[in-house]
Amino acid sequence: MPSEIKLNPGSFRDPSGHVFEFDGRILRSISDKAVEDYTFVREAGFLTHWIAEGSFTDATEVLEPEISERLGCAKLVEHTPLPFISYPYEWSFGMLKAAALLHLDLQIDALEHDITFSDATAYNIQFRGTQPVFIDLLSLRRYREGEYWIGYGQFCEQFLNPLLLRARLGIPHNAWFRGASEGITSGELSRMLPTRSRLSWRILAHVIGPARMQAAALADRESVRKAEKRVASRGLSKLGYLGILHQLRNWITKLEPRDIGHSTWGDYEDTHTYDTEEMEAKRAFVAEFVNKTGARCVADSGCNTGAFSELVCESGSEFVIGFEYDRIALERAYQRAVAHNLNFTPLYLDAANPSPSQGWRQAERPGLAERAAFDAIIALAFEHHLAIGRNIPLPDVVEWLVGQAPRGIIEFVQKDDTTVKQMLALREDIFDTYSQDVFEQALANHARIEKAEKISREGRMLYWYERE
Repeated sequence: MPSEIKLNPGSFRDPSGHVFEFDGRILRSISDKAVEDYTFVREAGFLTHWIAEGSFTDATEVLEPEISERLGCAKLVEHTPLPFISYPYEWSFGMLKAAALLHLDLQIDALEHDITFSDATAYNIQFRGTQPVFIDLLSLRRYREGEYWIGYGQFCEQFLNPLLLRARLGIPHNAWFRGASEGITSGELSRMLPTRSRLSWRILAHVIGPARMQAAALADRESVRKAEKRVASRGLSKLGYLGILHQLRNWITKLEPRDIGHSTWGDYEDTHTYDTEEMEAKRAFVAEFVNKTGARCVADSGCNTGAFSELVCESGSEFVIGFEYDRIALERAYQRAVAHNLNFTPLYLDAANPSPSQGWRQAERPGLAERAAFDAIIALAFEHHLAIGRNIPLPDVVEWLVGQAPRGIIEFVQKDDTTVKQMLALREDIFDTYSQDVFEQALANHARIEKAEKISREGRMLYWYERE
């Protein structure tokens, strides 16, 4: 019986072709109507450099008529699978900025080869470590002299406006972008910007102007349609098109997050309660775990600024996906990964409210549970933030963590630990069942405790588990 070919749940909108999963392979179909543009792009030589440096997904043509016939496509290409799929609402400011700059760099180079992009969605970019990778081959097509950048509005809503939200107002884009998955409109952003921002010609050109045009279109569609027709008839020169791209690139390069100062956990690496000997014992435990298990893909839940993610990389894992709630700690984790060239991707996560499955039929963008396929997990100084900080029963926390990977390390923090005492200082202690005994029993219900070690004078424990 032939193996099932599954349509990727996020690939159904583009009539030019779709992405399929087949026996662990990633295949992309190319329809008859898209072959001409696809061939032009391949023969232009534009992709060679970007694929070689890893900024554009590889695309190897495959001659497998039995698959092409089943899919009814003219051509078939194969892509190397990525280690993990993430979404813009899970990215730090730095990652979103890197993705925006890659998109602009690709467009600028493409125009030099008479190629343009049919859209500008942020979902066409993924990350391998901290390197953004463009994944939608069929977004590229032949450039037509005089045409406008048809993806401009989408670029603003999914790249520029979320970046400006943080850079100008200090508001992270994550929750808003997750709730409005097509991005932040210019109308919404313009209503929030202070008066002084409106004096910027860039804000006027790329935020206020588009917002007014959107409002005018709703008020008088016919007049706007006629105005657009007049503009279209004049066309935009390639030089003008490139000018817009370079202008945006220069602006975005200089944007920085506004609230990058002190945070609750952003300084944890310097303010934690471990002494040098205790920290070395903790590092040795983690390194031993990685070395002995040979874990290839590791999730670091509560990765903070990425110190232990870096250790996991150095100990032999191929890549680490970090998850962190504190956005300033997350930015510092990203900066660490870039500076040390780590195969480590730090992502934003509220573990008590993780990314759900959403989009069309709640399947277009699978939630975290559907995407998690880790060999191992480390959860260091993490469980008490859910059990104490978010009132989630300790057995539930343990079950959730063990469910993330077949093996891992979970750190248990005692109730009389300094950090827990600080968490309970201004609230009622309702956690009668929060104890080491309850933790160990919960862990034993789902896995075998391979090794346990006390690593601090305050009684913090590390547990190495293996699921049965």
